[in-house]
Amino acid sequence: MKITVNKKNLKKALSLVEKIVSKNTSLPILNNILLKTENGRLKVSATNLEIGINFIIGAKIDEVGQIAVPARILSDFISNIIDDKISLIVKNNILSINSEKYKTQILGFDAKDFPIIPKIKPKPLAIIPTKTLRSSLLSVLDSVAVSETRPELSGVLINFSNDKIIFAATDSFRLTEKSVDFKNIYKQSLIIPRNTVVELIRIAGELEGDLLFNVSDNQVSFSNDDFEMVSRIVDGNYPDYKKVIPDKFTSKVLINKEELDKTVRMAGLFSTNIADIKINCSEGKMAILSKNSDKGEIEIVIDAVLKNDPFEVSLNFHYLLDGLKILETEKVVMEFTGQGSPLVLRPNDDKKDIIYLIMPLRK
Repeated sequence: MKITVNKKNLKKALSLVEKIVSKNTSLPILNNILLKTENGRLKVSATNLEIGINFIIGAKIDEVGQIAVPARILSDFISNIIDDKISLIVKNNILSINSEKYKTQILGFDAKDFPIIPKIKPKPLAIIPTKTLRSSLLSVLDSVAVSETRPELSGVLINFSNDKIIFAATDSFRLTEKSVDFKNIYKQSLIIPRNTVVELIRIAGELEGDLLFNVSDNQVSFSNDDFEMVSRIVDGNYPDYKKVIPDKFTSKVLINKEELDKTVRMAGLFSTNIADIKINCSEGKMAILSKNSDKGEIEIVIDAVLKNDPFEVSLNFHYLLDGLKILETEKVVMEFTGQGSPLVLRPNDDKKDIIYLIMPLRK
């Protein structure tokens, strides 16, 4: 292989793919990034066997070829080069990187040992604006279970219906559902692993335009002309979370989101090891209380508009803050649905595109 590339473009490609590379003692080849000429351009690839990422950049190709190179060494070196153009030359599994001021050689590995990243060829399930996909996944990410005790909960459910794409996640303590208006050709439902969601959110922040959404039996891909991510799909059936969403409320309160956020953070300073705070809502006001025998106690009263009867509920304050940050309206609606039933958070608008549930703490 003998090519010339723009350093800025190569640096971006490496930064996008290298995050999924981790130290793997049993399969050392996974600690590498694959450089390969393809269709007149340079393809930069990485995989951890669960996720595979390809990023393609322009290059002047004098000789085709490929090599697997240790990710950390390559990325750190390219990041510190100040020249704009660099040449990459491969011979006997050695990568020579030359520019006006630098000459270096990195010992690589035979590209034939690098795992094949599957190519998914069916017609796209959907073409989604990248920003829409990213914001939707961000909305539900916090509710994904971190533990894989129940694998189906350790991912995001994406459901394509006739006129919507619905994103949902729950760890059984809280639940988020985000819906996006979208004309779908196919009906499909799948669960995407949490790690894939995290990487997709990160990379989508660097991309423009739309992403093609492809699905096969057990894999999913997101791609455009320069980028492709392939991931396994979580095997299993997602629970029927719709049954948990209350269809009516006992009481409802309207409150300023920023003021509530600030108050909850202050109350959280005095919470116990279960991160508990108490919300006491009555006519015209909401009191947030917290008490800890080792720290002290606090009570803060803020203005609120209550509909129906006063109520009291104990919550994990971290879960409440997570819910508030995904609601984009100035004021938010909090619905009390009865003792032991979920507390519901909604934005104060007519879109009804997002709902967040928190299970109360037992007294």
